[in-house]
Amino acid sequence: MEVYNPELGASSITMSLGAKPKLLFLLQGFAVLMGLASAVAALPVAALSFGCYSAAMLLGRVRPLRAAYEFLSRTYDRILYRLGQRVLQDSRDTPALRLMVSLSLTAVPIFVIQLVLGKPRLLLAIAFYLALYGLKFQRFVRMFSASHVEAHRRQGYFSGKCDKVFGRYLEFFLGYFYGNIPELGRTAHVCLHHKENSGHDDTRSTMGYDRTSRLDFLWYLSDNIWTVLGLAPYAYFKARVDEKNRRRMFWGMARYYAYFGAVFIYDWRIGTMFVLVPLLCMNFINAITAWVQHAFCDPERPEDFFANSVTVVDEVNFMNEGYHLCHHHRAGLHWTEMPVHFERIRDRMREAGSLVFRDLDFMGLFLELTLLRRMDVLAEKLVPWEPMNHEQRLALLAKRTSLRTP
Repeated sequence: MEVYNPELGASSITMSLGAKPKLLFLLQGFAVLMGLASAVAALPVAALSFGCYSAAMLLGRVRPLRAAYEFLSRTYDRILYRLGQRVLQDSRDTPALRLMVSLSLTAVPIFVIQLVLGKPRLLLAIAFYLALYGLKFQRFVRMFSASHVEAHRRQGYFSGKCDKVFGRYLEFFLGYFYGNIPELGRTAHVCLHHKENSGHDDTRSTMGYDRTSRLDFLWYLSDNIWTVLGLAPYAYFKARVDEKNRRRMFWGMARYYAYFGAVFIYDWRIGTMFVLVPLLCMNFINAITAWVQHAFCDPERPEDFFANSVTVVDEVNFMNEGYHLCHHHRAGLHWTEMPVHFERIRDRMREAGSLVFRDLDFMGLFLELTLLRRMDVLAEKLVPWEPMNHEQRLALLAKRTSLRTP
């Protein structure tokens, strides 16, 4: 099993940026502090999100309330579908438009109201978190998927005059509220992650970690803050003398840091509740996603993305985010075409030993693989390419997570 050296993340930053090695200890200490803070910040937000989801399920049992909600939801969808025909480059992206409109009508005005009122209001903060993350984190999942798709579009979602006003609206405007630095999508994700495919030079590679270890995830979570802050991608492009993408990352970081600083100068309490907490939550949830999307690499071919990219097929699969391997194989393919592409590359997936799970999302995969370490559950949800008994499935999962089989 590979053993992670917690100094590697910070040392790569210091070397790439030309900082003195003496800063290594301080940088690593800061990273661990941010990792712990991310976990602490995410817990109450998760409790609020899942608690309200449970309450919504109870209210959904009241037939008149459920009927009213379904009527309003259908009406809302019809209005947005017609709007999408006019403003989107591709009307198939209407689910992303729905998300953008919903966030613009909830999270944005709540934030503005808080700034106008000045004194922090707990109820406004609660409403803000619910607007951002939704019930059971479903809105964050949608934001993540829609931003992911937008990052691979040269002009974003909108067409014509709308593109000039709302171009890359998710990454370059709404992303601020989530603690998502501009250019982490268009530049870092597309030009770094898709180039390295979670290999050793990828700033989000999980190869040096035991993916079933909670302690290793804490190290990974800590190291991930350098990517979330934009520093690791900046160092990557600087080391490779990629001036175009280095400049993009620099100005993306500059814009977000200016926003961060301005809110804290205005009121540090508002800055903590409305800016710092979302940034820490972004680090936590982003780390979970990166941790599991490439969790099962083949030790013999660690950088083969056909082997290390996980596919999960679940009832809730917004914009087909679960077809992760298909996305790495054809990043420019429209998300609605991913299921067909999955069938098209089945033979190559079989040869590479690509892992596919059913009735599981990425959050569920993280819970079973790392937090609960229930490999039996994962073995049951694994869809093997050839007939395999339970013990063979367990052995395969152990091998692909760098574990020694007993």
